[in-house]
Amino acid sequence: MNTSKERIVIDYAPLTLRQKLQIALHRLPKSIVNYLTDLLPIIQWIHHYNTSWLIQDMIAGITVGMLIVPQGIAYAKIANLDPQYGLYTSFVGVSLYCFFGTSKDISIGPITIVSLLVGQAITQVKNTHPEITGPEVAVTLSLFAGVVTLLVSLTRLGALVEFISEPTIAGYMTGSAITISFGQWPKLFGVQKVDTHDADYKIFYEFFKNLNTTRIDAAFGLVTLFILYGVRWGSARLSKRFSRCSKFLFFFNIMRSGLVVIVGTLISFLINRKDKDHPIIDIIEEVPAGFEAMAIPSLNFTVLKEASTVLPSIVVILILEHISVAKAFSRTNNYTINSNQEILAIGLRAFSRTAVMARSGAKTPIAGVFSGAVVVLALYVLTPAFYYIPEAVLAAVVIHAVLDLMAGPKFLKALWKTSIIEFMIFVITVIIACFLDIETAIYVSVGLYILLLFIRLSRPPVVSVGRIRSNTTPDIDIRQIQIYLGSESPSATESFNEYLDDIYNQGEGAHYIYVDEEDPNFSNLITALPEGILIIRPTQSILYPSANYISEYILNLVKARTRPANSNNTESNADVKPWNEVVSRHDVMQRVTAKPYLKAIVFDFCSVYRLDVTAIHVFLSLKSTIEKYARKEIEWHFCRIPNQDVRQLLIKSGFGQLPSSTEKEGEMVMNSSSSDAEAAIGKSTVPTKSSYYLSKGSVYKESTCSSMPIDKYPTFHWDIESAIQSINERIND
Repeated sequence: MNTSKERIVIDYAPLTLRQKLQIALHRLPKSIVNYLTDLLPIIQWIHHYNTSWLIQDMIAGITVGMLIVPQGIAYAKIANLDPQYGLYTSFVGVSLYCFFGTSKDISIGPITIVSLLVGQAITQVKNTHPEITGPEVAVTLSLFAGVVTLLVSLTRLGALVEFISEPTIAGYMTGSAITISFGQWPKLFGVQKVDTHDADYKIFYEFFKNLNTTRIDAAFGLVTLFILYGVRWGSARLSKRFSRCSKFLFFFNIMRSGLVVIVGTLISFLINRKDKDHPIIDIIEEVPAGFEAMAIPSLNFTVLKEASTVLPSIVVILILEHISVAKAFSRTNNYTINSNQEILAIGLRAFSRTAVMARSGAKTPIAGVFSGAVVVLALYVLTPAFYYIPEAVLAAVVIHAVLDLMAGPKFLKALWKTSIIEFMIFVITVIIACFLDIETAIYVSVGLYILLLFIRLSRPPVVSVGRIRSNTTPDIDIRQIQIYLGSESPSATESFNEYLDDIYNQGEGAHYIYVDEEDPNFSNLITALPEGILIIRPTQSILYPSANYISEYILNLVKARTRPANSNNTESNADVKPWNEVVSRHDVMQRVTAKPYLKAIVFDFCSVYRLDVTAIHVFLSLKSTIEKYARKEIEWHFCRIPNQDVRQLLIKSGFGQLPSSTEKEGEMVMNSSSSDAEAAIGKSTVPTKSSYYLSKGSVYKESTCSSMPIDKYPTFHWDIESAIQSINERIND
């Protein structure tokens, strides 16, 4: 056990390149095994699979499958594709996810926003190349989107998507919801002569212009929409009132889309069966049974050329929505996911199906296999019935689904209160999505947010630290002190009380809390720092965007709080004032002479987890500038350094040592060499004011810090207090 006289000296030797390579090679086999195992997560848990999980996965999978079928058909229509392609996508996604995914709740399948982007791409390509079919466009985009997400996953670059902020996501999702719902209005009302692929404002105008052509489809669409919202609202209210029926109401609620499609299809069949070639309402008509339309995809690179601007948007949306939803449900259900592996497993996914999967009690990703089985069953058995599905009913299902994507009043209110700038980015994103297109909205919003991010990185808050005296005067028995001093007279007691107040509340024995000196909560409590000492606290890592700004802040603070070394000649200083500074000669003289000389700068690095080369060069340049200003070497102290990377970089750059000479108002007071740790740090020599302080008072000081290890480098400290004490000991020696 170390005593106060046998203190540990910290000296972290930097690792050589050879040592780093040896460590990396030692870890390589295990890393390769972990990497390959992560590619197929199913092998990590399949041997634990049991009958109980199988039953619950089956229930959840079938439940979600009943939701996937109508959604797959509806989202295929959004993408300007035949209904069977939505079902193919749903089947493949949910079936393969169990092998590659790490979330038990995720349900892979078509999603509204990607369907919209694919639909816009199909329209764009067919306008210039009519010979290219919609499925060719969709297949090409899907393949290359899959390749990009695969590369992102294998190279573990999934964290890059976290540069896209929540307001950006909410903005394009809200804009997409508005665009999709506007595009469904004509189908909902049976209005003809409206191009649903135009901009939102054009659809809005054309819809109301042709509203007089409304057909009986409106009855199907509006009633369906009313039932969907009525069932959801009623189920939520009844579940709270009749808790015993909550399970039944839950399943009834999640199957509402499938039920209204079934009922609507039945009614459509009854009114159109006599003349199905001339239906009374718009229906989706022929849907191939089974997998007749499936084939080996043929790639058309003309599609990639024409729709290249859409592809990045599709990839970004796929990754963002999938990861955000997977993380949300993993937190809710208390398990973890692998983000990069989820990117690998991405096909297409919908939030509503994921919510149903989670609520249905899925235990493993195998639940998706049962959902796929339901889709296969629908493809082989129910395709004759799909012929009569009303377009208005599908439009109602789509509108009901996408309106949930819109940001609600609660989110907007919170965003406005949190950041008006981010609120404006959200509004701009929605406006661009409505008046131009989704991909432009995504690119503009991401660009604006990255610009905002760089502005914030380049202008971080830098805190000038002040101190507040804490009530740390020890509880001392005055009677024992009187006995020790050999005097019980009131004068001796009064003298000693004054001494205690001086030592513990004014002198170096006082303890302080260090806070932002501009914080209004502490404006009346701040006490002065020792003369010539500045404490600066950067609030984030110092990297190339912010290095010069922080350097300028420090230099301006030094000039504002201290006077230059040649300021003894006040006459000269008054004459050589800046040309653009309109002040009187008297003001200049008074301002200069009232400031102390700079002695030391203390940096609180508790938030500085990274330093780059630019930051180090800027710091060295700043150090040189300040020393020219002070006409002497200034002590640079660092406390609360958070990691060894920052520490080693500072050491390699020449920080950590005391100056070769330290001046006190122009006088040499000490020389210090750091070759020996104890010599570099120095003994605890504090200014004494009585024999008591010399013999007993220092015990209190040692009791607060001597148990801590000491650093080999004398300007590296555990906290601000020890840095101030170290500076004062040399200044007052």
